[in-house]
Amino acid sequence: MLVVDDERLLKISPMCIFAEHPDMSALIRSLCIGLLAFIYLCLIVLWFSSTDSHASAYSRKERSAFQKSIVDYRKQLNPRFRKIKRKKTRYIVVHTSECNKRSALRTISKGKRLRNGRRTYGGHAHYVIDRSGRTYRIFDKRYRADHAGRSMWNGQTDLSDISIGIELVGYHYNPLTKNQYRSVGLLIDILKDVYHLKDRDILTHSQVAYGTPNRWNKHRHRGRKRCAKNFSREKAGLGPSWSYDPDVKSGRLVADAHLSAIFYDRKKVADPTRFSHRISKTNSAWAIAGEDYKSPTTIYRFPDGRLFSGEEIDRGIGWERLPPNTTVLLNQENIKSLYEQKGPVKTIFNGLSAWSFAGADYKRATTIYFLPNGQFKSGKAVADWDELPEKTRLIIGYRGPYRITSKRYPRDIAGSRYNHPSVLYYYPSHQLMAGSTIRDFRKLPSGTLLFLPVH
Repeated sequence: MLVVDDERLLKISPMCIFAEHPDMSALIRSLCIGLLAFIYLCLIVLWFSSTDSHASAYSRKERSAFQKSIVDYRKQLNPRFRKIKRKKTRYIVVHTSECNKRSALRTISKGKRLRNGRRTYGGHAHYVIDRSGRTYRIFDKRYRADHAGRSMWNGQTDLSDISIGIELVGYHYNPLTKNQYRSVGLLIDILKDVYHLKDRDILTHSQVAYGTPNRWNKHRHRGRKRCAKNFSREKAGLGPSWSYDPDVKSGRLVADAHLSAIFYDRKKVADPTRFSHRISKTNSAWAIAGEDYKSPTTIYRFPDGRLFSGEEIDRGIGWERLPPNTTVLLNQENIKSLYEQKGPVKTIFNGLSAWSFAGADYKRATTIYFLPNGQFKSGKAVADWDELPEKTRLIIGYRGPYRITSKRYPRDIAGSRYNHPSVLYYYPSHQLMAGSTIRDFRKLPSGTLLFLPVH
């Protein structure tokens, strides 16, 4: 009789049992191999999704609709622009226009004036995306756009030779819009497929531009441009980028502390747009304008209203004499447009925008807009500073309107200052008149409105 030792049986390895049954052993081996292959495949998928999570962000239908909506602006390109085909495309570089849509489209397609008096012939970006999200194709993406200027990334210089340039209408110290982020996300999604790029190949101009020694830096350095430092990768649907600047790490360039905090240490700077375009002890002309600080198209508006170009400050006034709260305006090609507007009433035209005059106050209730059609509204009713048509007039720091009637005279509303230059009267004929220019207040047209300065 066979006696079985139960305790010994429990100590027998399961593999010993399977060894006595070859068919079952082969089955287990196949299952193990299959399971390992499945785990390996999952790890590969997870790795790719973590390194390029944007790959499936938009559907074919969305991409197709977006491509059909792109405005063909190629006929507006300067005919003197020389088209040169790129041999390869390794990056996409995002810019901010530092001006309104009209100026951006004109400059990028037609050209701009340089500090040395010379002009360019356009072709400064492949695409422009305005504040509403509408996208313009400036010229064919196969050709080189002169958009990056003096640039370097990971040892590679002249990034215009190997990159696509996308210009977002806006200022680097002002948030971009939700519609812009959707459009630029779709555009990047499409271009990544065309050129087999990854999320880390999407950079901003402020990341790649570098400067030669100047009064603020003794060595080659980052910070030449502040362009698109407010660009949020997350809002554009992009995954993580570089965690460091390869050219600074290698010693080729000196870091810019401000930009390093934005791009490589998010804990220090939660919102890059919180930095203002006004001069202060911690916000220099260089920190705001980069290499354009002394350009003739960079305008400094002193707190007392006086205007000076960067060229004038550099040659005469001196940078150490810039008073706090001086406003810095970039890309103002026609300084005459600003010089001529000395009173409280400002007019949007010739490249000027509501932001040019009011900055972040453009949407305050105390900023009043008078549209060309005769309507007027407060800044609270304005969705964006670039939506206002040319010839729109605005006043900043005002309350009203107060209606003048046969029983309510200007003096009843404004007191003894009713005829002061800062007190404004809006006639039914759409004229804006200062109190000091009105000869006979008894003859004010019926329906005239009065606006008073807040302070």
